[in-house]
Amino acid sequence: MKNILVPVGSSKNAKCHLQYAVDFAKAFGAKVYVVQIYNVYTKAGTMIKIDHILERESQAFLDEHVASIDKKGVEVITRVFKGKLVDTIESVCKALKIDLIVLEPRTNSIKEEVYLGKTSGKIVKQTEIPALIIPECYEYKPIVKMLMATKSAAVKKEGALKPLIAIKNQYKAIVNLLLVKTPNYDKDDLEVSKELSAIITNTTKTDAPTTFQAVLEHYQDHNPDLLCVVRRKRGFFKKLWEDNTILKKDFHSTTIPVLVLSGLK
Repeated sequence: MKNILVPVGSSKNAKCHLQYAVDFAKAFGAKVYVVQIYNVYTKAGTMIKIDHILERESQAFLDEHVASIDKKGVEVITRVFKGKLVDTIESVCKALKIDLIVLEPRTNSIKEEVYLGKTSGKIVKQTEIPALIIPECYEYKPIVKMLMATKSAAVKKEGALKPLIAIKNQYKAIVNLLLVKTPNYDKDDLEVSKELSAIITNTTKTDAPTTFQAVLEHYQDHNPDLLCVVRRKRGFFKKLWEDNTILKKDFHSTTIPVLVLSGLK
C-alpha cells in the first residue's frame, strides 16, 4: 500500500480523521494525498468568475488543515480539483495510483443520526476503489482481528483482496470469514478460493436473507477490530442501495473501521 487518498469536507471530525489516515499511512510507509473537490454551478447572466476564488480558498483550507495535525514524517500532499465528485475521484485515483481511500462517514456536519452521508456514500457505492471508512473521533490502533463478511468466497478478480492482504500482513492480524448462504446462492459461492483460504484463520457459515443481516447477527461473536465487506450492487449495502445516505439505526457497526473491497468477480 503506497498511496492513500483522503477526501476532506467540512465536518467537525475532519482533523482527527486526517490524523488517523496519517497514522495508518505511517504503518505502511505510504504517501497521503489530501484532496478537496469543488464544482461550480453558474446561472444565466452571472458575470463573476469564481473558479479561481474557490480553488484558492480550498487550497488555503487544505494547507491549514494539514498544518493542524502531526504528520509524523509521512509525506502529505494537498490537491484541489474541480469537477463532479465520482468522476473526479475516479480520475484522481487512476492518475495518482491510489491503493485506498480513507473516508470519514460524514464529510459534512449533518444530522447526528446519519452514519454514512451522501458524499461518502457516493464514493463507497458508485466507484470501484477500495475504501476504509473510519468512525468519527476514532483513534488509531493496530488491527489485531478482522471479520470478512461475504455471500461469495469465489475470488476471480485479480487484486481484489490486495488491501485486505496488505492490512493482514502489516499487523499480522487474524482474518475470520463469515460466509453467508443467501436464498439465491450459487454452489460456487460457498467454495472458498485458494487465494482467500490462504489468509483465513476460521470460517463461520450461516444462512441469512442478506450478508447485512448476517453481520448484525454474528458481529458481536467475533468482536473484530475491522469489518471487511465486498462492494457489489446486490451485496452488503443492497438494503440501502437506492439512497446514498445510511442511518446509524440501520447499520450498527459504527464503532470500528469498515474496509470495503471492490467486487471479487
